[in-house]
Amino acid sequence: MKFFRMPSDDIRMNLATEEYLMDNVDIEEPCLLLYIQKPCVIIGRNQNAYQEIDLAYLQSKSIVLTRRTSGGGAVYDDLGNMSFSFVTKKDATRFGDYHSATQPIMKGLEAMGATGITVHGRNDLYIEDKKFSGNAMYTKKDRTYAHGTLMFDVDLDALTQVLHVAEEKIASKATKSVRKSVTNIKPYLSEVYRDLDTYAFRDVLLCHIYGVASIEEISEKELRLTDADQQAIDALYRERYANPQWIFDEAPAFDWQKRKRFDQVGIVEINFSVAKGLITAMKINGDFFGQKEIEALQAALIGLPFQYETIKKMLSEQRLDQYIYQMTKDDFLDLLFH
Repeated sequence: MKFFRMPSDDIRMNLATEEYLMDNVDIEEPCLLLYIQKPCVIIGRNQNAYQEIDLAYLQSKSIVLTRRTSGGGAVYDDLGNMSFSFVTKKDATRFGDYHSATQPIMKGLEAMGATGITVHGRNDLYIEDKKFSGNAMYTKKDRTYAHGTLMFDVDLDALTQVLHVAEEKIASKATKSVRKSVTNIKPYLSEVYRDLDTYAFRDVLLCHIYGVASIEEISEKELRLTDADQQAIDALYRERYANPQWIFDEAPAFDWQKRKRFDQVGIVEINFSVAKGLITAMKINGDFFGQKEIEALQAALIGLPFQYETIKKMLSEQRLDQYIYQMTKDDFLDLLFH
């Protein structure tokens, strides 16, 4: 396995680097990417920024906002968080199998004293019934990347303030407090590791993942970027991750909104307009995952008569679960028409 420690502390540059490496790195063997960034919020590919975060608080604290290319929910990062990504061949990772995708991280943490880590829900890592890592997956051509956050020493008060928690999630988790349901992993590590900063923690974790005593022993496994690589990454930074149009996903006003949380799927929100019996606009948001871009499903629905049987027939010709992972066609129809 190769690895790359991102030198930037800007989440937008790090996500641009991640995307570039996903498309271009040699994946004859898996690649692990590690990055640490200043305070930021990253929303999922299909989320509505205005609903998921407290924009006024974010702006008052100069917290960076961006959108990633994978699904899932909004996350808050600061310099107490370490993010990670695994890039693999598509057939080497089953989409949605977060237990296998996070196994190297769990193995390394266990070696550092954090025992009893479990995978809960669709995509989260827990210790003592508290979440410390959220994960997402994305596929593109012949590659899959699984990435996640690892809360080492995050400011939990800021996390609670900046993120809105949907009522559906509160009900599903039977809790009224984000603060009580999340934790940093630092207190669960062996005492010898509790005085590390996040950068030192990252390097020690890497050593435990590889089973070596120092980073120098695995230096031949570390990727190096060329000037041409960095120029391509800079272009992605400007065109996507620092681009307000990408982040806020501007869309027309809608006449209808249907929203519901489904077990094993997540929150699905359908915004649409109908004129003269035809669907004239469609936007599907939520914290769900998917292997295909949701825009293709939206485009297939626009222009159709807003009739149950018509849309049922259209869905029979689609792999809905590739757009909204684990969602059934009956559930989608019920949400749209009831």
